[in-house]
Amino acid sequence: MCKGPSQQDHETMSIFEVFKRFKRLRLFEPSLGVLGFFFVAVCVICCFFYLDYKAVAKGYRVPSQSKRFMWLKLDGSSSSEIKKVDFLSQEGKGCDVFDGDWVWDETYPLYESRDCSFLDEGFRCTENGRPDLFYTKWRWQPKHCNLPRFDGKVMLEKLRNKRLVFVGDSVGRNQWESLLCMLGTAVPNKDSIYEVNGSPITKHKGFLVFKFKDYNCTLEYYRAPFLVLQSRPPAGSPQNIKTTLKLDQMDWNSIKWKDADLLVFNTGHWWNYEKTVRGGCYFQEGEKVEMEMTVEHAYQRSIETVMRWIRNEVNTSKTKVFFRTFAPVHFRGGDWKTGGSCHMETLPELGSSLVPSETWEQFKVVSDVLSAYSYASKGTKIDILNVTRMTARRKDGHSSLYYLGPKESPAPIHRQDCSHWCLPGVPDAWNELLYAVFLKHYINHTSNSSIYEV
Repeated sequence: MCKGPSQQDHETMSIFEVFKRFKRLRLFEPSLGVLGFFFVAVCVICCFFYLDYKAVAKGYRVPSQSKRFMWLKLDGSSSSEIKKVDFLSQEGKGCDVFDGDWVWDETYPLYESRDCSFLDEGFRCTENGRPDLFYTKWRWQPKHCNLPRFDGKVMLEKLRNKRLVFVGDSVGRNQWESLLCMLGTAVPNKDSIYEVNGSPITKHKGFLVFKFKDYNCTLEYYRAPFLVLQSRPPAGSPQNIKTTLKLDQMDWNSIKWKDADLLVFNTGHWWNYEKTVRGGCYFQEGEKVEMEMTVEHAYQRSIETVMRWIRNEVNTSKTKVFFRTFAPVHFRGGDWKTGGSCHMETLPELGSSLVPSETWEQFKVVSDVLSAYSYASKGTKIDILNVTRMTARRKDGHSSLYYLGPKESPAPIHRQDCSHWCLPGVPDAWNELLYAVFLKHYINHTSNSSIYEV
């Protein structure tokens, strides 16, 4: 009698059968196919973004219907936005031009750095190797009115036979050089714009006076980072006191400023512990060195001195005075000495702010002092260029690694400049606001919402 297969043989055959079927499944081939499809899709998407970047970099028009660019606010409008009035019109009298948004504008920048011979090489980011151009394409748009388009020829006509003077720190110089370039676009003969003393436009501790010969006007910059006087300490002071800031006296050069037709002040970047007390620079009032005075209190006292000087020394019926508020820095992971960086920032602020709390403390000091003086006396008018909040959003606009010139840039990764600004760039917007407020006064001879009566 023939025996049937044993239970063991049956189990063995079943195992071999399962193994053969398992081999025929080829489980890894579909996975490789999916991975391949995913890789190709990523490449295609990257190509689209690359082409969009090249289009922007070359100045081509970004399609206004592209959904990927809708967040850029290409025309500065939205369906829910109310109709804006012109700032220079009668209806625009109450418009706060410092309350607004950064909008994408393909007609920007207003000039190219390669076409402006008045720029320090530290501000020529594109020529120094910065690869992106997005930071040059943003325009400031107030929420409730439209600013006049900057016209260098119009401004030069209004400045004919006049002096426009900038006084402050190197960020004030940043703004001054920006305006030189903006006005220079309206002058065909660049040789008619020159420094009256033959001084080169390089970083130094003095002053520069550029004359626009065809308009007999000057655009001047005076370096005074504290605005008040920095000098030697009184005789017999402790050895750790290297210099003092005389909080009750203006800088020596103030005699050269007070007769200007337009006077633009700024200060703030040097008002910190590192650049004062740690370096042996203490605060002095009268003959007394205030060893325990905080930097914040000293800053307040200095702004009060500036306000008194304007009230007592400046003929404000002739001289129009502007005070530009502090422009924030955007160091991430440290500061200028400890490896802080901003070189990866290529877009304006869309999320949480990188601006340190000290920025708002400085802003509050200036606001409090100006408010106090507004109640103390009448007759002196000061325009406040309130750029702090608008500039806080522009973490993308700094020189970062691209400030050492075309041969030496980029700088070492741990030595970035997240205080100064690429040009063309953010300071151009400050000057557009200066232009708008200047024209407003020229046309209407009335104050607007940004003026404190001091």
